[in-house]
Amino acid sequence: MLVSVPATSANLGPGFDTLGLAINLRNEIIIKPSRFLSTSTKGEGADNPKIKRNSMFLSIFNEHYKKLSGGKYNTFRFEFKNRIPISRGLGSSSAVIVAALTAAHIAAGVKYNKRKILNLALQYEPHPDNITPAVMGGFNVACLYNDRVYSKKHRLPNYLKAVLTIPNRTISTNRSRNVLPKSYHKDEAVFSLSHAAYMTALFMSESWDQLKIAAQDKLHQDRRMAMMPELFRVQSIAMESGALMSTLSGSGSTFFTLCYEDDAKRIANRLQKAFGEFRVIICDLDNYGVISRV
Repeated sequence: MLVSVPATSANLGPGFDTLGLAINLRNEIIIKPSRFLSTSTKGEGADNPKIKRNSMFLSIFNEHYKKLSGGKYNTFRFEFKNRIPISRGLGSSSAVIVAALTAAHIAAGVKYNKRKILNLALQYEPHPDNITPAVMGGFNVACLYNDRVYSKKHRLPNYLKAVLTIPNRTISTNRSRNVLPKSYHKDEAVFSLSHAAYMTALFMSESWDQLKIAAQDKLHQDRRMAMMPELFRVQSIAMESGALMSTLSGSGSTFFTLCYEDDAKRIANRLQKAFGEFRVIICDLDNYGVISRV
C-alpha cells in the first residue's frame, strides 16, 4: 500500500491552534508484507539517525494495527519518502501521526473514514490546526469539544500558490510555546479573535484581497518571530512584493506566503535574493489531505 500525507501551515496569523491549510508537499510511505521488520528512508531526515528509526510512526502503527487486527502480528517493510522539512513548522509530526493511523487501518483490513482518523490523531497531537488539514486537505477551521474535533473545510483554488521560506535552522515547538505569556490582555484576545473570524469568512467566501488585514495577530506571531528576527524582513519583503498574506507557519521557523499564481515567481525570487542561505520554494495548495492506494 501507499499512504501519502500533505504538509500543513497552521495558525495562519491570528488563528492560533484553530486555522490551518494543506500544502502539496507530501510524505509518502510504501508498506509491503515482509518476513521481518525493515525500514528505509529517503529525502528529509534521511541522514538523521533519530528520523531514520521512524520510531513515532512505528509505535503508532504497531499499537493500532495490533488492536485492529485482534492481536494478529504480521511484519512489514516500510519505505519512507520524506518531502516535508523536519521541525520547520510544516506539520511533519502531524503527517507521521496521520500516516501511521491510516496505514494501520488498511493493513488490518478495517474500514475507516477521515473523521475517525482525525479524532484518533488527537491522542498524539492535541492541537487540531495541523492534524485537520493533514487529514482533510484544503483550508480548515477546527475546534475541540468533548475531546472531539469539529471542523469545516473549504477547497482552495488552483490559482493560489504557497511560497515557503524555510530557514536553515529550527525553532523548537517547546521553546516557541515557552515564549508566550501565561495570560493576555483582553484587547489582545479580542483583536486576534476578530481577525481570525474575519480570515475564516474571507477564505470561505474566497475574498482574497482583504487577507492582509485579517492576518494580523497579537497572540503569538511577533513573540515567536523575535526568536529569529530575520523573519520580520521575510514578511515585509513578501508583502511588498504582492503577497496576499505572509505568516509564520505553525510555530516556525518556516514562513508561509499566500499569493496569486502570477505573483509567485517574483515573490520567491525576491525572497531568495534577500535570504540566500534559506530555501525558498513554490508549492501548490492541497485539497485532498491523506490519501492511500492499495
